Amino acid sequence: MGILIVDDSENTRALLEYYLKGAGYEDILHAETAPEAFSLLMMNDSSKIGLILMDISLPDINGIEACHHIKTMDHHKDTPIVMVTGRTDDTNLQLAFEAGAIDYLTKPINKIELLARIRSVLKLKHEMDSSKKIARQLEEANQKLKLLSSMDELTGIANRRQFNHVIDKEWRRSLRDNKPLSLIMLDIDCFKLYNDNYGHQAGDDCLKQVAHVLNTQARRPGDLVARYGGEEFSIVLPDTHSESATQYADRVRIAIDTLCIPHEYSKTSKHITISMGVATVIPNNNMTPDNLIKLSDDALYQSKQEGRNRIKVAKV
Repeated sequence: MGILIVDDSENTRALLEYYLKGAGYEDILHAETAPEAFSLLMMNDSSKIGLILMDISLPDINGIEACHHIKTMDHHKDTPIVMVTGRTDDTNLQLAFEAGAIDYLTKPINKIELLARIRSVLKLKHEMDSSKKIARQLEEANQKLKLLSSMDELTGIANRRQFNHVIDKEWRRSLRDNKPLSLIMLDIDCFKLYNDNYGHQAGDDCLKQVAHVLNTQARRPGDLVARYGGEEFSIVLPDTHSESATQYADRVRIAIDTLCIPHEYSKTSKHITISMGVATVIPNNNMTPDNLIKLSDDALYQSKQEGRNRIKVAKV
């Protein structure tokens, strides 16, 4: 990890480098002014420059102003800055710490003090970097866990838990905006017979194929396709009127039909088909999402009672 020395005194830069290299710090960079330091920092991220030793008394832009500017740089806002100064008055030190400096060294430089402070600062930086890395890993793990908790393990689409969350959210949005909310409930016709005769592995493959087709039919980011349970699926369509939802359902039914997954034991067709129930409401305070689910589910039941492989629209 490199150390950047910012000092307009050649003698001070040389002395600091001599002490640092003698202690094993080989990657030393130099700058005489704050603008030179800024250029070096912009060319090197914090993985290459891990510490800055900077004089307070610099020409044009002093060390305190430079420190403040460095703390606005994305890649160096956490890079520790140790001020090197002959000024030990409280005012300058207070300003330096307020600008973001982590420590200070007084001139003339004392070798033992220099190396002790640098070891302390670098140890602290290492601990902070490790903590941030762990925090990032934990955040990534939490995001993965959140994703997994909302996903159906078999099909890879949203699960029942995510369906409940989304339909509640969209219900409240539709209630607020006075917009229609549509729900399609569907299931695979005669799926128990399919499982019993083709085996559960084939049944799982069938569910995956159906889920994939349903997911590809979802054309808007707000539409949700979820596995409701077993061979039953649901599609939440925000801001969608009944006619559009019915057209959507018909596209889905045809897409499943064209898969032509053989089902010799079906009472409806020689291949896999689906039955669907469509319901649309404009939410009001006298209703809940359960009302919409029941309407759609009842329409699905009617679809199956009337011969399967069809769409029924709930009468509201």
